Amino acid sequence: MQLTNNTRIAIIGLGYVGLPLAVEFGKKYPTTGFDINQGRVQELKNGVDHTLETDSHELEAAKLLGYTTDAEDLREATVYIVTVPTPIDDYKQPDLTPLRKASETLGKVIKKGDVVVYESTVYPGATEEYCVPVLEQVSGLVFNQDFYIGYSPERINPGDKEHRLTTIMKVTSGSTPEVADFVDALYGSIIEAGTHKASSVKVAEAAKVIENTQRDLNIALMNELAIIFAKLDIDTEDVLKAAGTKWNFLPFRPGLVGGHCIGVDPYYLTHKAEAIGYHPQVILAGRRINDGMGAHVVGRLVKHMIKRRIQVDGAHVLVMGLTFKENCPDLRNTKVVDIINELKDYNINVDVYDPWVSAEAAQHEYAITPVQAPVQGKYDAVIMAVAHREFKEIGASGLRALGKLEHVLFDLKYVLPKGKADIRL
Repeated sequence: MQLTNNTRIAIIGLGYVGLPLAVEFGKKYPTTGFDINQGRVQELKNGVDHTLETDSHELEAAKLLGYTTDAEDLREATVYIVTVPTPIDDYKQPDLTPLRKASETLGKVIKKGDVVVYESTVYPGATEEYCVPVLEQVSGLVFNQDFYIGYSPERINPGDKEHRLTTIMKVTSGSTPEVADFVDALYGSIIEAGTHKASSVKVAEAAKVIENTQRDLNIALMNELAIIFAKLDIDTEDVLKAAGTKWNFLPFRPGLVGGHCIGVDPYYLTHKAEAIGYHPQVILAGRRINDGMGAHVVGRLVKHMIKRRIQVDGAHVLVMGLTFKENCPDLRNTKVVDIINELKDYNINVDVYDPWVSAEAAQHEYAITPVQAPVQGKYDAVIMAVAHREFKEIGASGLRALGKLEHVLFDLKYVLPKGKADIRL
């Protein structure tokens, strides 16, 4: 199995992960980008990417890249790369529906000698135990005889213009030694930072899921410390700065843990662990802490409002930011929603302002209609929930001007200098 000019690539799913991949491969190989969203495909044909992960010049540079919603257009490919989302359901269990549907679609078009590479985050064993049987059943082909699979976990960081696809080392793997070499060479041809060939597909799957689990637990520790320090009336950032003077202290900060990875992936690992009879304790404890931060934030705000004799029932609160992280339009699994819902439980009127967010997307995902602009002097409290650069530019005086004569300013992200906000996380 050799990487040649005849290698034709199909990318299944053109979101935050799939599109940058399609663009890079489309510079070197005939590449087809497939998505079930007709609107998404049409905007890309028009040279527009609403995720802002690529710009019109990058799209134009991918001379060999085409887009389609028709699965029949995928038949000429020899390598299929699956980049669909792997969310959790309402019960915090893995939802493999997008992965199953993508595998069913590919089962109808793959042929002998083809390679299917999965990038979607899963629990160890899922690719071979869940995806492969679907491919076999639909295609009628035999795994590792007629077709092969690889796994190369995505490492996209939405909104990060420094750590891009080509500058992040890529973990690769394959279902046979020969396929592993092929997959590694394929990614190595576009990844400037190099590749790491894992010893098996399961190892590559496990590596991905623990990357985000480790980060989740580190943030959970910071969040628990922030809760403790708030009760002790100690400034958390002051403590972290002091501790950070030691060379091996890790520079994590407390905060909301949302997004498509960190707040989701640990549940894939715990699901698999429980399936084999082991009940994780540390991982789930971290998840409980991080999932409870929205309630913690609102609890502190309400107490502060009461101390300042600001009526809570019927109050007006401005939440600045809705995305799961700063300087990107990504709304997936944003935990700002937890704050909004908790405020509404107190019968508080909430305005949400986020210049990065599409009003249509916010309404579709969360039934939230962001305000076009906050109203000066309207609010009993202002919560800086996301550190967008536009918010940093407003400054303390600008934020204060949004509040009533008596109001509370809560800075979750340490955007303002110490002493400029009434509460910090």
